[in-house]
Amino acid sequence: MKKVTAIFCNRNKPEECSQELRNNLNAGKWVQLLADGDASEKLIRKDILAKEAGVIVRSGGSLNGHKQCLHPCSNLNMSAFATAQWLRAQGIEPRQCNIVNTLPLHHVSGLLPWWRSRCWGAEHLWIKPRMLHLPTQLEATIHSMISMNTGPLLTSLVPTQLSRLIDDSSGVKCLQLFSVIWIGGASIAESLAAKARSLRIRLAPCYGATETAAMVTAQRPNDFLSGIDSVGEPLEDIELKLEQSNALHVRTKRLANILNADGSLQSIANKDGWWESGDAAQLTIRHHIQQLKIIGRRDTAINSGGETIFPEQLQTLLLNDAKRRGLPIDNILLVPTKNEEWGERLEALVKFQTSQEKINSFELFNQLKAIVANWSSIERPIAWHNCPELSTNNLGKWEIKKWQSWVNTKEI
Repeated sequence: MKKVTAIFCNRNKPEECSQELRNNLNAGKWVQLLADGDASEKLIRKDILAKEAGVIVRSGGSLNGHKQCLHPCSNLNMSAFATAQWLRAQGIEPRQCNIVNTLPLHHVSGLLPWWRSRCWGAEHLWIKPRMLHLPTQLEATIHSMISMNTGPLLTSLVPTQLSRLIDDSSGVKCLQLFSVIWIGGASIAESLAAKARSLRIRLAPCYGATETAAMVTAQRPNDFLSGIDSVGEPLEDIELKLEQSNALHVRTKRLANILNADGSLQSIANKDGWWESGDAAQLTIRHHIQQLKIIGRRDTAINSGGETIFPEQLQTLLLNDAKRRGLPIDNILLVPTKNEEWGERLEALVKFQTSQEKINSFELFNQLKAIVANWSSIERPIAWHNCPELSTNNLGKWEIKKWQSWVNTKEI
């Protein structure tokens, strides 16, 4: 049996938290990683029946909601080694790399860059959240790092971080230093991808989950720069398939476990080794290699008038069209609401650019309505809301229930 300890990860003290994690793993313990000050998460107090130490990370909310994912260290090792092989295919030697980590340790997207550095013997640098708001200082910090080790620079970002940096001249210089920038957590807006390509920023859109110990696919930066729209090809230890309603299934030896009442571990895979994700997807073949494209979350898809609609697809189309027309819009979220006639309908939350001195929201909403005029009636939003506080969470994901509550409050 292995003891369990908890670490509340302070975003402003990542070095101390990662050292505490290292010490506990070296002592043979399981470590539950939690956000600092998170009183809502249930602590795991029972011992775990396992041969090796590991980490416990809360999932981002795949099918059937959030869960505590238990990964033995061997799972994290397999993920790191698969990513290393992907890098070697790009002509990059992992142990020579400098890894710049902007993401939180208590999330798999921040845990794995640190873990990769341990497995590869690569340099690793934590970046505190405030630094992303200081691009000039960030640029100086990264230059200092590469002055001591001239190897390739790697990082992982979510789209909101990319958007913030790419709008600043020092931020652009930072981004252009990197050999690979894995970008995940949410889809990239067409305008943001186009700007990154025009600036020759080497993005590698990717797909992964807490349940899979991070990345399962990644696009080659050269393919991104050439205009290919996908989240790339499977890593070497990954199998993908689609089932009913384009449900994406993943098979790999590094799938997470859940904890049974007696302290034993049980894989999330079915009897044939497959895990059902919460995403609908498309699989295509390019040069005899599978390429993955995400359609949208199946657990946010709605049934309206007997048809299945993916709000993420529609809001991406709407935002891209609005940007092309030069409308001063920061973001758009389509949220489902109950409707007696149709079952569910969509309502639009819009955040206008605060840099505009005077916003005529009535006129801008009319222009947005003109964009969707040719959509089917069940796709068109039935209400439009000016929502200045609209934002994703710090991992670039939409908290749908939060914004549904916001809509419900406005309609009381």
